Amino acid sequence: MALDLFLALLVFAFVTSITPGPNNFMLMASGVNFGFVRTIPHMLGIGAGFLSLLLGVGFGLGAVLAAYPALHTALKVAGGAYLIYLAWRIAMSRSLGGKDDVSGRPMRFGEAAAFQWVNPKAWVMAITAMSLYTNPAAPFLSVVLVAVAFALVNVPSVSTWAGFGVAMRGFLSDPARLKWFNIAMGFALAASLWPMLA
Repeated sequence: MALDLFLALLVFAFVTSITPGPNNFMLMASGVNFGFVRTIPHMLGIGAGFLSLLLGVGFGLGAVLAAYPALHTALKVAGGAYLIYLAWRIAMSRSLGGKDDVSGRPMRFGEAAAFQWVNPKAWVMAITAMSLYTNPAAPFLSVVLVAVAFALVNVPSVSTWAGFGVAMRGFLSDPARLKWFNIAMGFALAASLWPMLA
């Protein structure tokens, strides 16, 4: 892959990773509700899960979905349903969870990694990246380079959203503000489905 193409890929990976979407809305809400340190497994799970999705798509899963549209539709429906469930959980959260708070917890590493496989935005990103930036003449190397580009920018990009959440903790320590913030984040998460499920 030429250097200019790899740089374009890095820009694509950065823009798609840092723009609003289900992962980033959940990370901001987690940063507010649980703090940065407790959100780290969630961030790392996103990175690992998306990397596995990228490699899966790059090494043939995208072709399987194109050949079997019903499977693609089933993934969209399952992902949408799970996203609505997560949006509801965020919207109903009412307290800033400390280390000793057992009423709520941030998403775990495995949950965040598995979520990438039903996250509509992640599928769009993976399929688009693989279709635009892989080279049929060097399929293995180009798939690996796409994965490397996303590995370099994904976790730093999504951690920014958790950081935004942490920065808002003081302001949102008021229960009424926190309630409305969580409702807004739940609504934003649910609304993020609209362009991806159309």
